[in-house]
Amino acid sequence: MTSVAEQLVAQLEMAGVRHIYGIVGDSLNPVVDAVRRSKQISWIQTRHEEVAAFAAAAEAEITGRLAVCAGSCGPGNLHLINGLYDANRTRVPVLAIASHIPTPQIGTLFFQETHPDRLFNECSVYSEMISSPAQMPRISRTAIQHALAGPGVAVITLPGDVAKAAADDSQPLTITSPHPARIVPADEDVRALAAAINEAEKVTFFVGHGAMGAHDEVLDIAKLANAPIGHSLRGKEAIQWDNPHDVGMSGLLGYGACQTAMEKADLLVLVGTDFPYNQFLPAKVRTAQIELDAAHLGRRTRLDLAIHGGVRETMTALRGLVQQKENSKFLDDMVSEHRSLMDKVVGAYTDTPAADATGPIHPEYAAAVIDRHAGEDAIFTVDTGMCNVWAARYLHLGPNRRMIGSFLHGSMANAMPHAIGAALADAERARPVIALCGDGGLSMLLGDLLTVKAYELPVKIIVMNNSTLGMVKLEMLVEGLPDYATDHASVDYAQIAAGMGLRSVRVEKPGDLDAVIASELSRPGPALIDIVTDPNALSLPPKVTPEQMKGFATAMAKEVLSGSASDVMSMARSNLRNIPRKFGMN
Repeated sequence: MTSVAEQLVAQLEMAGVRHIYGIVGDSLNPVVDAVRRSKQISWIQTRHEEVAAFAAAAEAEITGRLAVCAGSCGPGNLHLINGLYDANRTRVPVLAIASHIPTPQIGTLFFQETHPDRLFNECSVYSEMISSPAQMPRISRTAIQHALAGPGVAVITLPGDVAKAAADDSQPLTITSPHPARIVPADEDVRALAAAINEAEKVTFFVGHGAMGAHDEVLDIAKLANAPIGHSLRGKEAIQWDNPHDVGMSGLLGYGACQTAMEKADLLVLVGTDFPYNQFLPAKVRTAQIELDAAHLGRRTRLDLAIHGGVRETMTALRGLVQQKENSKFLDDMVSEHRSLMDKVVGAYTDTPAADATGPIHPEYAAAVIDRHAGEDAIFTVDTGMCNVWAARYLHLGPNRRMIGSFLHGSMANAMPHAIGAALADAERARPVIALCGDGGLSMLLGDLLTVKAYELPVKIIVMNNSTLGMVKLEMLVEGLPDYATDHASVDYAQIAAGMGLRSVRVEKPGDLDAVIASELSRPGPALIDIVTDPNALSLPPKVTPEQMKGFATAMAKEVLSGSASDVMSMARSNLRNIPRKFGMN
């Protein structure tokens, strides 16, 4: 007899699935047993289902293939939700198997009863319950196709009694996965965009993740338009590398001349981006948007020209229509300003004097050292918060370097779980994976260091250990609030990791950092590097409003009046190099 669970696993094999991430248990046991007998799919035992969902998301993002996670009934599959929200918003193909209580007990407030077929609706593109064997394999096939087509998260709710029941063998299991369709923009829209670029004296491109795979095509048109190119955080890996037009990033984590280039342009072209922070998008600049998903057009800022199509297809269609601009002053000015800011502000703590100082370790310097020693094919996973800032400003990506984070959902604790999936995505190559973790994020899902060790994954977990929630602290200060409940006692994560069997090292002095990073990143296998960094290091956005300045000053005054003047002075000393330059002071 073939069970429904075996039928499902056979179908997943046809879909090219290699791993299922999760925790075994009760109603999920029939599926786990079917995986045990699979020659293609391995069960990856995580210590928390949230980690399972994040890991599946990272594997899907690296490979483009369907990845799978699973949770047992009730609390088990509820733990998947946060990671699935992240996967769905990132638009990667993930299938979640949410096992359920026995069908006769549904609706009776049975032990661990929830309604996963309803609960997962908001974080998925498809969510259905299989309540009888006759629904297989059509429901599972439909779920797989939705996940691949979205792309996004599809959820199958599967009661345990149905999973172990005899399967209906009358239907084929076949899975078909055609190559994604190309969306070519309408000719009239392309001509309108070309005319707008030709007419504008100053053009700026702002590029997002939708430009992945179209690096050269975007750069070709930017060269014709003499357009500076800024990018979102997700757009960094799409366009920043080998780009002489690069002017950095805007937004809360931004740096460089991107904001100036957007505000001074006559035409702003949004290229494959659904950038959410409208306060950083100029309201008075004529704006065009190239977008694969027509539902995203115009929902963030003003829109004068809408182009529905793929970025590569649109840029290819513009060839022969966009004329070479002779005047490059705007481009030259923006690139020059960007280089100056990178040297004077972003580079303030990455030079030799900073390294030779007695301490504390500036996180900017640590990020620069990590970037210098990481391999050209490294995958970076980065925690939300200050780690996003240091990654945005100091990590250099390239055609073979990748960066994954919770850039749209903004969850804490994603870096280490993402690293697990990224490492398993290409296990044969043992591609190096570097998880840039905040101590706040790592502590939330700390138990899955055991997963990294159990599978001997090529993951280097680097903890930026500042004993504070740095981004939250900054948010409070700019709102005029003294930071409160953001700090915690110092923790030696190297000792914790060592207790779990992981190789670990703790770095407290700047002068030791370079040698440790170089040595540890060159070693095979997993390791944790605990870097004790300055808790007072600030990250200021490229556009600072008078209200933010007033809020910051108010918060500092409250700190002094409450008797915390020493803390204020420590913060000033930590940021003395970049705060004056940020506000145009000498």
